Amino acid sequence: MTRKRPKSLVVFGNGINCENETAHANRLAGFEPELVHIDEFVERPGLIHGYSFINFPGGFLDGDDLGSAKAQAVKWKYQKMADTGRRFLDELMKFVEDGKVIMGICNGFQLLVKTGLLPALGKTYGRQSATLTANDLGRFEDRWVHLKANRFSHCIFTSDMDKIYLPVRHGEGKCIVDSTGSLSAMKKGGNIVLQYADAAGEVSMSYPDNPNGSMEAIAAICDDTGRVFGLMPHPEAFVHRTQHPRWTREEVPNEGDGLKIFRNACKYISES
Repeated sequence: MTRKRPKSLVVFGNGINCENETAHANRLAGFEPELVHIDEFVERPGLIHGYSFINFPGGFLDGDDLGSAKAQAVKWKYQKMADTGRRFLDELMKFVEDGKVIMGICNGFQLLVKTGLLPALGKTYGRQSATLTANDLGRFEDRWVHLKANRFSHCIFTSDMDKIYLPVRHGEGKCIVDSTGSLSAMKKGGNIVLQYADAAGEVSMSYPDNPNGSMEAIAAICDDTGRVFGLMPHPEAFVHRTQHPRWTREEVPNEGDGLKIFRNACKYISES
């Protein structure tokens, strides 16, 4: 008997532009993905509970008005549904409480941070304690980067990972945490998941290894559950060997490093 694939939701619309690649990565990893427009996603919040995994892809949501992903974050945090009196953020918090999984990529990561779903230290969802702001050089960065996985992190997406190679393409990717206390708590709590590194796998604050100047070279973080995950690099952009920039000149595995992230999510959900 064929085991039923877990259902995943991939959000699109209003400036999101990586939904098809993200859905493809979900499908390769073992999910049954469905594309849902962000307006329907917000207007019918109860629909999210029919899925195990929500993906917020990259792009330029709402044209990055007020800053990357800020307009949507404000809406989710303060606008209440007419029928229930609840915020959309409340539905997302329940989704997490039910043991399900969320990932935000690039613009999606910015959305999760500004909504307060990340890093949400002490499960204080809804309070923004970090941000993603303009790159140090003040320009858009489109390059491939080496990433070092934090072996002390409890993130379910990077289980058994060490070094990976993924592309970045962003203008506001510098991660800043609101206080040294919060940064210390993130380091101790395993909330820092991936860090920019050099080719040898050593964490780096130097450009271009670290393309944006993020504190502690942060490229990805998770919440205290390890099930809400955000990263600036694009895992959906490296799931096939032919997406590697040197696939014709080097020995490259058939599966790209990014697919491992989606496979780990599927494995976690299937075993839960």
